[in-house]
Amino acid sequence: MRLIKRDFYLNKLKDVMGTPDIKVITGVRRSGKSKLLEAFMAYVSETDPSASIIHINFNLNAYEHLTEYHALNDYIENAYVPVKNNYIFIDEVQMCSGFEKAINSLHASEKYDIYITGSNAFLLSSDLATLFTGRTFEIEVFPFSFAEFIQYFELTDRYSALNRYIREGGMAGSYLYKTPESKYSYISDVFNTLIVRDIRRKYRIRNMPLLERLCDFLIDNISNQISTRSVAASFIREHDKTNDRTVSAYIKYLCNAFAFYKVRRYDIQGKRYLASNDKYYLSDHSFKYAKLGTKNADHGRMIENIVAVELLRRGYELYAGVLYRKEIDFVAIKRDEKVYIQVSDSIDDPDTFKREVDPLLRIRDAYPKLLLTRTRQEAYQYEGVQIIDVADWLLYD
Repeated sequence: MRLIKRDFYLNKLKDVMGTPDIKVITGVRRSGKSKLLEAFMAYVSETDPSASIIHINFNLNAYEHLTEYHALNDYIENAYVPVKNNYIFIDEVQMCSGFEKAINSLHASEKYDIYITGSNAFLLSSDLATLFTGRTFEIEVFPFSFAEFIQYFELTDRYSALNRYIREGGMAGSYLYKTPESKYSYISDVFNTLIVRDIRRKYRIRNMPLLERLCDFLIDNISNQISTRSVAASFIREHDKTNDRTVSAYIKYLCNAFAFYKVRRYDIQGKRYLASNDKYYLSDHSFKYAKLGTKNADHGRMIENIVAVELLRRGYELYAGVLYRKEIDFVAIKRDEKVYIQVSDSIDDPDTFKREVDPLLRIRDAYPKLLLTRTRQEAYQYEGVQIIDVADWLLYD
């Protein structure tokens, strides 16, 4: 498989190199966490040639004898080299029983610079403070962005490249396969075998048919407002034994495993978060085609999903805006920065253009307002709203 430098993530690791934090690399399965760890190890070897690098990859049988935390701790302590900088790199750390005890002890010794990756369901952001007594620095790795997709395939026409990216997505492991059928088979296996299996093991779920049906429902309704009560009621009408608490818990598990991202709704006028009808987006849009097929594909929703993940990748908090009963796709916030964004596949039809731009025009504050769509031309403004081709926007730094 061809490798590309993922500088966006590498630079984050470089920035915290040598700090006392436990660096934790998270993200959806097969998003490239292990390759990122290897790339950073190579960087450490180049910049600190005398360093002592202790690398353990629990995917390999060679390290099976270290799957108990005492053995892991002893192995690393025996590999310690005084006077040198000692780096610990552990891949799939959750495969070691009691791993957090070993990591906490090693961290407390103040002798090591520690980097770990783990299964998405077993090394959750919400669990880090509980697992580790030391400070953690989390780096979330996403599937390939549009910019990385272009770089990987060495494409020059960004507009036609976007059409291809919409179909193929960012799960780089699928790029090795030649036909759409084999690509989607790989992507479906990633979702079913690696994501759903992890959830079942982590939470000991007995009603797997319900979880699978819920997955299909959420995939089929990306970007729609979803009420757990209405979803549960719908399942009950179809003779599923469930309730809204179970549905809500299962959705939380799926989000914990980075299968989906929840976007809460935000009242722009009242400046408050709304408690119901959240929206959900896939960690990679290709999961929808792989699971549900490509017939009746809604490119508008797929582009909206791509934009949502790109905003998260860029470090924004993401909300769905509500203003005077009008819906705004995204309110993106980062520190004191705020951006309002509408997403549309096309605005060629005047009625569609009016429908998309009208909610943005109603917003009275001075924060930027964007309409992202497929124009195939340079950006322009309409009454203060920036109209930008979505392919161009996805390639912005």
